[in-house]
Amino acid sequence: MPRVVYVGSDGSNREVDANVGENVMNAAVRSGVPGIVGECGGQLSCATCHVWVADAYRECVGGPGEMEADLLDLGVSDFTEASRLGCQITITDELDGLTVEPRPEAWH
Repeated sequence: MPRVVYVGSDGSNREVDANVGENVMNAAVRSGVPGIVGECGGQLSCATCHVWVADAYRECVGGPGEMEADLLDLGVSDFTEASRLGCQITITDELDGLTVEPRPEAWH
């Protein structure tokens, strides 16, 4: 089972078992990870699952699609090259160890 590592604002790590096919947002919400709300339920209409993807995983995860990039650009104050919406990152076996940093303080 792949694991996702969520890095807290205090630098602490929270490792969560994720199911293949599940997304980063659902794994976080199911496991009570602070900083990821998923207010829209993964419908690509809010930014409450904004994360920064660690450099080591950015190529494997890929960049945001056009709609996701627009939402990030409009919906968060700290949109960077590492920004993704957790609801748009589907867990695969290859993403075992994926490390992301929830960015709740950046919501508009």
